[in-house]
Amino acid sequence: MMNDEVVKTEEAVATEVVAEVNPAPAEKRSGGFNREGREGGHDRRPGGKRPFNKNKRHEEDDGLIKKTVSINRVTKVVKGGRTMRFSALVVVGDGKGKVGVGMGKAGEVPQAIEKATQQAKRSMSEISLLGSTIPHEIIGKFGKGHVLLLPAEAGTGVIAGGPVRSVLEACGVKDIRTKSYGSNNPINCVKATYEGLKGLRTAQQIAALRGKAVDEL
Repeated sequence: MMNDEVVKTEEAVATEVVAEVNPAPAEKRSGGFNREGREGGHDRRPGGKRPFNKNKRHEEDDGLIKKTVSINRVTKVVKGGRTMRFSALVVVGDGKGKVGVGMGKAGEVPQAIEKATQQAKRSMSEISLLGSTIPHEIIGKFGKGHVLLLPAEAGTGVIAGGPVRSVLEACGVKDIRTKSYGSNNPINCVKATYEGLKGLRTAQQIAALRGKAVDEL
């Protein structure tokens, strides 16, 4: 009898030790209590409803190609110290001959990109293309930046640097050769490319301006 009681006591102690090491999982609460003591909170499980945030912006997919070329930090010295803001350069295009460039500044990076995107949408221009390339050679200029744009045969691809490539891809140019001169500042390169693209004219457009037929050019 004594042996049986000792064995039972050891089993009870072992059970208590296991229970302390592996406690039972606590039940999850789907809500909480507010300041007034009433039950509330939000269910964070899949399918649970979250509160509506009026400050959150929902951007619809409008089918445009949006490329963020550069983001710079801008510091301004004021009487109370220094204020830090961000500047964003964004290129927007539809990939079918329309492209725009915009810049925006804000205290946070997402807001700066949003401002630049909206400005780029407002400045979108129709570009004259010839198939997958450009109709003729042209040099785009902005500030100290110069970008040479040369037409290329199908299959050549986009031979261009980062900032210039962003503008060409957003515009829908698939075959082109480029060369950048002077300033390599992204703003100058992007805007020089944009100015060059806006200066392109097809043979039909030139003939219409001169009041002649295409064969007479």
